[in-house]
Amino acid sequence: MTTNIRNVQRPLTGAGLAALALLTSHSVASAHITLANGEARTGTYYKAVLQVPHGCDGTATQTIRVQIPEGVISVKPMPKPGWALNITRGAYAKSYQSHGKAVTEGPKEVVWSGGSLSDDNYDEFVFTSYLAGDFRPGQMIAFPTVQQCAKGETRWDQVAAEGQNPHSLKSPAPVLRIAADTATTGQAMDHSRMDHGKMDHGQMAAAPAGGDTYKVGDLVVVSPWTRATPGGAKIAGGYLKITNNGKSADRLTGATTAGADHVEIHEMSMTGGVMKMRPLADGLTIKPGETVELKPGGFHMMFMDIKKPLKQGDALKATLTFEKAGKVDVSFSVNALGAGAGAAPAHKH
Repeated sequence: MTTNIRNVQRPLTGAGLAALALLTSHSVASAHITLANGEARTGTYYKAVLQVPHGCDGTATQTIRVQIPEGVISVKPMPKPGWALNITRGAYAKSYQSHGKAVTEGPKEVVWSGGSLSDDNYDEFVFTSYLAGDFRPGQMIAFPTVQQCAKGETRWDQVAAEGQNPHSLKSPAPVLRIAADTATTGQAMDHSRMDHGKMDHGQMAAAPAGGDTYKVGDLVVVSPWTRATPGGAKIAGGYLKITNNGKSADRLTGATTAGADHVEIHEMSMTGGVMKMRPLADGLTIKPGETVELKPGGFHMMFMDIKKPLKQGDALKATLTFEKAGKVDVSFSVNALGAGAGAAPAHKH
């Protein structure tokens, strides 16, 4: 069975240019179609982000066709403005369990077509999924992809044999490496307790590669991060996502860390053309079924009077406190100075 969706909006090109700064180093060097987040654990949700860095022999990309490997289920592709979305469904080789029900068929191929991505631009094609297969740690899962352009096509479908250097392949398929299952109860999403009907798969799978996931009560905290700070800086921002899987609202009331004197929760908003910031004395509410993102330019945490400069590659350990769920220890990854949505505006207190 095939499902077709057409979005008649025209494509945006500016975001693609900005995204170049966020490419992984190997994708830039190889110029192949790759997965931005190339590692995940089996038994977890996975957000696949196909990075398309160029066209075919200088001509625009018009179609991206990706094969879904066995064991990857519950696939939900993201529509793209100006592109038609085609989903081909088929039978699985075996039955999988999803929320107590047997699943025997699902999407086997996803195709975005009818658009025009210039050879000079970069863009991403996204779908969410669940890794239900009997994958072993270290196993490489290939997503064969065909890139059709105004002139010709490239088949990114080669898979390295056992012991073969994947860099020796001319047209390697995008691959996902299965990571070792080292998560603790507080570091992994509990698939058995999730309700697909109440959760946005895009939000559940939104953690970037290398991002940590923590669970406390009905809340899931995803990918805490901060930016490196220049010498002499006394404050740093904290960012993350919180999903409430419960039936009642909860509230982030505060946080503590040995790396700063105290932590505040702030909101930034535009009023009369002026960016203003205010502390949230009562904390930040997360409604049931909602995902709240703390990010530059919006809700965020402030580490006040940090004890020493934060360096890229380090981690800042902290404890978050929620009104109902209680406390959870997390680790904020320290990204590059100016990472994410750009350098944060100066704060005036």
